[in-house]
Amino acid sequence: MAGSADTPVEGLSEAEARSELAQLGMEITLHDKAYHTDDAPSVSDAIYDALRMRLNAIESKYPTLVRADSPSKRVGAAPSAGFSKVTHAKPMLSLGNVFTLEDLQEFDMRIRRFLANDPDLKAGATLAYTAEPKIDGLSLSLRYEEGILVMAATRGDGTVGENVTANARAVANIPQKLLGEGWPDVLEVRGEVYMAKSDFAALNEKQREKGAKIFANPRNAAAGSLRQLDASITAARPLKFFAYAWGEVLSLPADTQTGVIEAFKTWGFDVNPLMARLTNVADLMAHFELIEASRAALDYDIDGVVYKVDRLDWQAKLGMVARAPRWATAHKFPAEKATTTILAIEIQVGRTGALTPVAKLEPVNVGGVMVSSATLHNRDEIARLDVRIYDTVTIQRAGDVIPQVVTVDVDKRGGDSEPYEFPTKCPACGSHAVAEGEDIVVRCTGGLICPAQRVERLKHFVSRAAFDIEGLGVKQIAAFYDNSWVQEPADIFTLSAHSDASDEPLDKWEGWGPQSATKLFAAIEARRTIAFHRLLFALGVRHLGQQTAKLIARHYGDIDHFMGEMALAQDAESSARADFIAIDGIGDVVAGAIIEFLAEDHNSQALNRLLDQLTVEPAEAVASGTPVAGKTVVFTGTLTRMTRNEAKARAEALGAKVAGSVSAKTDYLVAGPAAGSKLKKAQALGVNILSEDEWLALISSDTPPSETEDADEKPAQFDLI
Repeated sequence: MAGSADTPVEGLSEAEARSELAQLGMEITLHDKAYHTDDAPSVSDAIYDALRMRLNAIESKYPTLVRADSPSKRVGAAPSAGFSKVTHAKPMLSLGNVFTLEDLQEFDMRIRRFLANDPDLKAGATLAYTAEPKIDGLSLSLRYEEGILVMAATRGDGTVGENVTANARAVANIPQKLLGEGWPDVLEVRGEVYMAKSDFAALNEKQREKGAKIFANPRNAAAGSLRQLDASITAARPLKFFAYAWGEVLSLPADTQTGVIEAFKTWGFDVNPLMARLTNVADLMAHFELIEASRAALDYDIDGVVYKVDRLDWQAKLGMVARAPRWATAHKFPAEKATTTILAIEIQVGRTGALTPVAKLEPVNVGGVMVSSATLHNRDEIARLDVRIYDTVTIQRAGDVIPQVVTVDVDKRGGDSEPYEFPTKCPACGSHAVAEGEDIVVRCTGGLICPAQRVERLKHFVSRAAFDIEGLGVKQIAAFYDNSWVQEPADIFTLSAHSDASDEPLDKWEGWGPQSATKLFAAIEARRTIAFHRLLFALGVRHLGQQTAKLIARHYGDIDHFMGEMALAQDAESSARADFIAIDGIGDVVAGAIIEFLAEDHNSQALNRLLDQLTVEPAEAVASGTPVAGKTVVFTGTLTRMTRNEAKARAEALGAKVAGSVSAKTDYLVAGPAAGSKLKKAQALGVNILSEDEWLALISSDTPPSETEDADEKPAQFDLI
């Protein structure tokens, strides 16, 4: 977090507030993606809630600093690209939080103040609430038309979710057809998909026996199971559903929250038996304490209690505020804590190369669970806590998130204690470990050779958008790796030789035969010739996606030119690096990741061994003989006769290279109204400057304008830009 994070909000200057809001926004966005999109929470609920509370407090003090992309303006995270999208007829909102009795009392008073002039309340009507456990699962919206399930969608970002209809049909207690009668022709039932603790334990045992992925907690297992692209996997997982709310509906069966939930029950939905209707704060608090006390005995995870105003007309009158309804809130359970000693700090390397520090602890009981390790999250968190080996620390568990170190008792620290030095080399392979730009995560750069990453990298290498070798999928790669036949990409192309030299050739392996082995070897041979951009993407460099690979291939033409320029680009001041960064769609972060990857000897050597096995086809020949073929073009300002994307596509189709910034290598700057710094730099460098009309005339002509034309001799309209 920003350096001002320990300063009370009241003491923040406007500049400090602006800086911290930017940092908080980035951090919360990363955590949102980890939780909602990746189904792998990166911090506990307690830390996440604290970040949200601080952001809200700063925004309340400085409302003019609220950013357009602030987390306070959104719910969840963007849906995954693996599913089709569903726009919710009514947004799936989040809830505000309370943490103490005082918070709950204030929530009740806000409701009463807002409804103070309501005639029913004035006449003595009872303000009642419902209270029910807050299930720790994955939010789901089920759409029924004429009683038949027609659509199921995840929350996504609250407005657009993922279409998981096929998977939802596999959840045993989700009705495919509504029971009873009285349901409306259009009904969206919303609730939570979860996995029972007992089912979770059984699933992990099966996963362990198969050598498959072990899930961290039931929430991750439920979310990962529901969001499988293969619905048959979902069907094999023991998922369940609790209904507790609704979206679009033509008519409701009751005028209270309690009444509608009762109707859901008659229509075939499971609803939570611990839901109660209560009429004062004291009873709400008592029910909260009852649920908290029974939490360990429940066969499903909960992380709090949700309160809702019972009368629906009062819900409608109260309406929404920011990303949540005024008429509901979540009362979160406090984190469970204990004190122990750090015996060691180990670094774990994840499949993406992330170095995660883990504190090995003197075992301690936390909320009924013996804990012997806790996450320290990242390098910055270690520095913030100043945590050291043999420190006495407080750890906490919030729900079933991995325990974490939250405070250090420095008064109990010995005099010979030394600060922990975070490694600059990967402990698994010895490659450089670096954090990119503002990224707080330190990552290993030895992607192709790092044993902690190899299998995942190899799986990516043979994926459909990369080498796409028929018959060589995830299971086969893992088997060949375990047998030491394939340790790096080049080994794939010597697989036949490994088999021939082995006492147990591939056609003798279980599940293989002469025909299947021959087909695999033939498929590998067919991929010895590969397109330049597919090879780039297959390397699995961080930030290097399919489109970026195509941009690079188109810009450099062939692998030899690219490798030569990347060697030169290792010099931060080189024109080769500036040219790379200037490619439209690349920039500092992407360029830095690729240059760092290739600068690592292990990677470059592994790539050279791979290239010895391949013929890499140059990028598709670009148009030649056009006025802009081979020229570097930059677009700036507002284009009126075409969109920026259309202009780029047209230029590239004519053989031009489109860059995102002006340099000495820029041939043309196409400047529309509102052009700024790029225009000034182009003028200073003597770059040919064209208006949009001049650009269109140029690409329609047979000859380019003079390369020596002076910027000051351009039409007078540029004096106004």
